[in-house]
Amino acid sequence: MTRAEAMGLLLSTVARLITGAQGHWKGCPPMAEQRIYFANHQSHLDWVLIWASLPHDLRAVTRPIAAKDYWTTGKFKHWLTREVFNAVYVARQRTDDQDPLEPLAEALKNGDSLVIFPEGTRSNKGLPQAFKSGLYHLAEQFPGVQLIPAWIDNVQRVMPKGEVVPVPILCTVTFGAPLQLQAGEEKRGFLERAREAVIALRPQVN
Repeated sequence: MTRAEAMGLLLSTVARLITGAQGHWKGCPPMAEQRIYFANHQSHLDWVLIWASLPHDLRAVTRPIAAKDYWTTGKFKHWLTREVFNAVYVARQRTDDQDPLEPLAEALKNGDSLVIFPEGTRSNKGLPQAFKSGLYHLAEQFPGVQLIPAWIDNVQRVMPKGEVVPVPILCTVTFGAPLQLQAGEEKRGFLERAREAVIALRPQVN
């Protein structure tokens, strides 16, 4: 076992101990098909929770998006995101001629799956903010890749914004039915439909 594999095993174990990391596959089975998972964004732990909820064989082919200017500044952060999570690095500050989706498109061309948070920034208001256009453009460029909505529940209570010490609380990730960009569907309508698909996966409170 390599150091990266050992670290991955350790992190998944710790994540499960702290959060339970339960994955509920309501709209699709956990199959090794190329997918873009898109979810609500509430905490720095969002990616780790999704990663820990995936079956082991899916983790190796499912990659998160990481801000290059932050996650490559220290040796450990760079090693962790590169070797353990196999992250796709994106630049938050770009020149006018740089396509922000190019690294994501390259990963999809190579057959990888992705996890993205279409809001861009974390929300503390419960419901996701309006989705940015990246998901629409990826759906347009890669019509054969499944788009899987997901709802992450309770993770904001494990790691509230501004806190650094996690609190053990049971968390879940609910995966919904695949979406497709319809022929002639406009960007605004698609993004709102995708957002509603994520919201519809919220656990019902009795």
